[in-house]
Amino acid sequence: MNERAILDELLQLLEGSGVKIRSEPLGGSGGGLCTIKGEKLFFVDTDAPAGETAELCAEAAAKLIDIENVYVKPQVRQFIERAADK
Repeated sequence: MNERAILDELLQLLEGSGVKIRSEPLGGSGGGLCTIKGEKLFFVDTDAPAGETAELCAEAAAKLIDIENVYVKPQVRQFIERAADK
């Protein structure tokens, strides 16, 4: 599974948990998770490489989602677990 496929899976996982996803050109920083007026948003930087955005997305998923109680593909689960260990 390549980085783009992992990113897509992670974004679906976050959306399924109630996080709104916004894609914006942010200069290559990768985006990230934030809360605005009580609503969780994850910004995807369209200028950043998929791998960098996937790392940020995995960190957000590790904070918000109990992956032990949700089905997550094995490669995506490993990606999240690595991000959680950082």
